[in-house]
Amino acid sequence: MIFSDVLEIRNGRNQKNVENPDGKYPIYGSGGIMGYADDYICEADTVIIGRKGNINNPIFVEEPFWNVDTAFGLSAKRKVLLPRYLYYFCRNFDFERLNKAVTIPSLTKSDLLKIEIELPSMESQQKVVDKLSKIEQIIQMRKQELQRLDKLIKARFVEMFGDININDKNWECEPLGDLCTIVRGGSPRPIEQFLGGDVPWIKIGDATDGDNIYLSSTKEYIIKEGVKKSRLVKAGSLIFANCGVSLGFARIITFDGCIHDGWLAMEDIDERLDKVFLLQALNQMTEHFRAIAPAGTQPNLNTAIMKAYKQVIPPIELQREFIRFAEQIDKSKFRKQREDFVS
Repeated sequence: MIFSDVLEIRNGRNQKNVENPDGKYPIYGSGGIMGYADDYICEADTVIIGRKGNINNPIFVEEPFWNVDTAFGLSAKRKVLLPRYLYYFCRNFDFERLNKAVTIPSLTKSDLLKIEIELPSMESQQKVVDKLSKIEQIIQMRKQELQRLDKLIKARFVEMFGDININDKNWECEPLGDLCTIVRGGSPRPIEQFLGGDVPWIKIGDATDGDNIYLSSTKEYIIKEGVKKSRLVKAGSLIFANCGVSLGFARIITFDGCIHDGWLAMEDIDERLDKVFLLQALNQMTEHFRAIAPAGTQPNLNTAIMKAYKQVIPPIELQREFIRFAEQIDKSKFRKQREDFVS
């Protein structure tokens, strides 16, 4: 069967004329709730698919809602298709392959209606839904446990070193630029002309796939000519995302590679600073960095700002004591993740 046989697609509409903070019905886009309205377009138990931009992130909405004009609402014909079964199907379907746009990813209603879907009996659909729902609950519980462990690391950091934003424990401190070499990445453009070589090309996405503080591989590589237009950094360098939603995100690379212009790199770090401690300290300061970043369409930290940032320097043994604690927490996280994989 194809989608046109088993579901209806509701087009979204502009939200501005219906937005009401006291409205009863949520307004949804492909990224989640965007406001509230007095009316609704889609019935409860509808799947949202982005029409433009975020096209590969289906959302299941259990209440009536208004969908904006950049999102489709997929309503199952319940005599043949369970809404939750449709949702799980969409979760595992690659909508990117339907994209024909060059710039902003886009989907058309006609292309969606042609998608083929295999439909077992309603009873079999329910069994699939029950099984996947249980797995989803377990994954959510594990995520919450891992988040609690992350909070434990942050709490221990504050307990040992205080609020480093105000240095309330009066640690020695120096400008970060005096404690290490700070350089900004560079991006050869158009990047497509420089891909396909053997030099690792480090993008933000390579570092955000997991929560390991060490980055050991990249998805793409550039040619030697691209290195001249980028920034080659050494294994052991600490890289720090300096703009956008990832600002403040840091990793330690285990190989020589090129960083694009969304990264700063910190090399030749002073022996009074353990680089793992420095990484954790920078992560503690994300909100501070966002606050001091120059105004614009998105926060952006340049090398001058980072060089001037006053970095605390607690005793090296205290830094290492904290690192040992963080490593034990990371081992606990790994054990939980391995248990989930085995089960």
